[in-house]
Amino acid sequence: MKKDVMILTGAGQIGMAIARRMGSGMKIVIGDKKPENAQAIAKIMNDAGYDADAFEMDLSSRESIRNLIAKAQEHGEISMLVNAAGVSPSQAPVEAILKVDLYGTAVLLEEVGKVIKSGGAGVTVSSQSGHRMPALSPEEDELLACTPTKELLKLDMLRPGNIRDTLHAYQMAKRCNVKRVMSESVKWGERGARINSISPGIIVTPLAIDEFNGPRGDFYKNMFARCPAGRPGTADEVANAAELLLSEKGAFITGADFLIDGGATASYFYGPLKPETSH
Repeated sequence: MKKDVMILTGAGQIGMAIARRMGSGMKIVIGDKKPENAQAIAKIMNDAGYDADAFEMDLSSRESIRNLIAKAQEHGEISMLVNAAGVSPSQAPVEAILKVDLYGTAVLLEEVGKVIKSGGAGVTVSSQSGHRMPALSPEEDELLACTPTKELLKLDMLRPGNIRDTLHAYQMAKRCNVKRVMSESVKWGERGARINSISPGIIVTPLAIDEFNGPRGDFYKNMFARCPAGRPGTADEVANAAELLLSEKGAFITGADFLIDGGATASYFYGPLKPETSH
């Protein structure tokens, strides 16, 4: 029997929380660079009554993305995309961050956008980090939004000499994610579908714990201690917003980015986390 299909890329806590919230009655196709991670999430979901299959998928490879889409289409029409795949500044070098988080996300949105079912919707998980970077020029924003995917990594602003470190690469990638969502929402709209992004702050996941124990650990701990919420967030709180964006309640929301960070970005610009006042 054919079903509506959800593609979940990135077998982590945030992606699983969204899939559990929205995936009842759907075929859930889970792709991750580490097949054992995808299998672990699929087992948890299948044991809870969902219908999930696990596959190896490399977000930095267009061929790998297309293969995952083809596997998904064997079960029915793709009506939902949850992209929670990516690498963090403490996990990967500059080149990998740009290839996975920036280029890979752009390709995924493009390829799913070609086949998404009318009435379908998607979310891609970006990051508060992109909101902390100084504004780019309108011309630079347009290049990130509209440059053909195969040319993206050739942009001057993304050349290795113009990227300071892994955090800068990550921030550029997340800024690009938001701009690509805006651009792709126009194309998705031609198919009667919607795409949005979510920019979480500090959410307690294994990836975040890597960051807490990494070179910027004290920075992140200070961030959630001194943000208005006074704590890190949970994957289910991200899923709360995703539920709005992926459901009919969000039917008038597309091309948008939802910042879910407990006020950390507000505090960074206008409160105790402001760089010149925090120690």
